[in-house]
Amino acid sequence: MNKFSLDNVNEMYMDVLKELGNIGAGNATTAIAGMLGTSMSMQVPKVLLVDATKIGDAICPEEETIVGIFLEVEQDISGSMMFLMKIPAAHFLVNKLMGRAPEYNEPFDEMDLSAMKEIGNIIAGSYLSALSTLTNLKIKPSVPYIAVDMAASILSVPAVQFGQYGDNALFIETEFGNEVMMNGYFILMPDPDSYDNILSALGISM
Repeated sequence: MNKFSLDNVNEMYMDVLKELGNIGAGNATTAIAGMLGTSMSMQVPKVLLVDATKIGDAICPEEETIVGIFLEVEQDISGSMMFLMKIPAAHFLVNKLMGRAPEYNEPFDEMDLSAMKEIGNIIAGSYLSALSTLTNLKIKPSVPYIAVDMAASILSVPAVQFGQYGDNALFIETEFGNEVMMNGYFILMPDPDSYDNILSALGISM
């Protein structure tokens, strides 16, 4: 099998990526709703292949501050992934978890960051669990890292990493919530050998 590149995926692989987005987003919404003790609905996620240098354009202006949760994956698949949220969505989730008033928007303290890290860990784990279920591959995530910074700074990580593997990145946008709908953005960055493993596990030839 030739080394995989997201620059030349076929229709069958895109169908698998869309299924990953559906299952992962559904799992994540259910998990977060359970964590917050509320009900949540989810829109059908958008699954796109985006130029890695232009991921920021699909989210917000590069000077806007966002929350980024980054972790590495290993075992049968190696690489990394990110989950991104805009500040209002992050405040809403943290306030809900901490039992605060919805309008509370003071700067995040250490407890807030810890809560967001746990939320991000649950969401990331939901997507990785979906990928593991689809492929029967073992996937182990690392302890997550969190950053609250300008989008340009946070998104320089996937742009640099994908520059080594091809022009395009797998980008999943999810809208979820109840009285307030929020957007979350998931970026998956396996290394080239891991893409080969995923395709082989799914019986897909490029």
